[in-house]
Amino acid sequence: MKAAWYWRVALYLAATIVVVVSVFPFIYAVSTSLKSGSALFESTLWPKSFSLDNYISLFTLAEQPFGRHILNSVIVAVLVVTLSIFLGVTAAYALGRIQFKGRGLLLTAVLAVSMFPQVAVLAGMFELIRALGLYNKSLGLVLPYMIFTLPFTVWVLTTFMKQLPKELEEAAIMDGCGPWRIIKDVFLPLLWPALVSTGLLAFIAAWNEFLFALTFVLDNNERTVPVSISLISGASKYDIPWGNIMAASVLVTIPLLVLVLVFQKKIVSGLTAGAVKG
Repeated sequence: MKAAWYWRVALYLAATIVVVVSVFPFIYAVSTSLKSGSALFESTLWPKSFSLDNYISLFTLAEQPFGRHILNSVIVAVLVVTLSIFLGVTAAYALGRIQFKGRGLLLTAVLAVSMFPQVAVLAGMFELIRALGLYNKSLGLVLPYMIFTLPFTVWVLTTFMKQLPKELEEAAIMDGCGPWRIIKDVFLPLLWPALVSTGLLAFIAAWNEFLFALTFVLDNNERTVPVSISLISGASKYDIPWGNIMAASVLVTIPLLVLVLVFQKKIVSGLTAGAVKG
């Protein structure tokens, strides 16, 4: 009993350390974003007076249309999630419910695609984007982003699809349902935990992606948020607007925090069920 007490204290202590280390950078960013002038260089964590000047100036910068960049990121991330889930569900149905030769090898090959680093496919993807006429367009980022979101989506959804009762599918077939109606009316309501977890991870990946966005888009009006933040600069190379950078970082992080908190239970149940049942 005494040993269990010590283990409990150690567990709480470790959890506290992890929370502090994880949350402190965000708290520091919020604090810095609310400072202005010489207060940016003070050692105090919380500012003596709060100011929203950094947030206001962020949307009035002539060289960086930050509001337009946020809109670009939202559109790209939503399209990536929508297409990834649609293609992932249909592929998972084929890989999880239909018996055909080479199914296991195909599923392994799908997962292996995600093991390639971005820089390894950068040159080939650049030529493909340019050949399709998508270069220098924010919507052109949807294609390369899906290359890295689809494998995980297909793998997790296939794991879930395999575990669904076969009797449901047989009953639907007896009622005259085709494959698409089985997916839409029978399987989709049961796949919500997996859809939420994979969709959110796909959204985060598309929202935070930097290398492809920097390489494939040069038009300032077509850039996404990560590149926009990296290009925020002051009057000279020695004058770095830390307040604006921190304000932009906070604004970009808040949507992800809200989504994670709202769908927290479904994310956990989706990932743990897929890991255990697979």
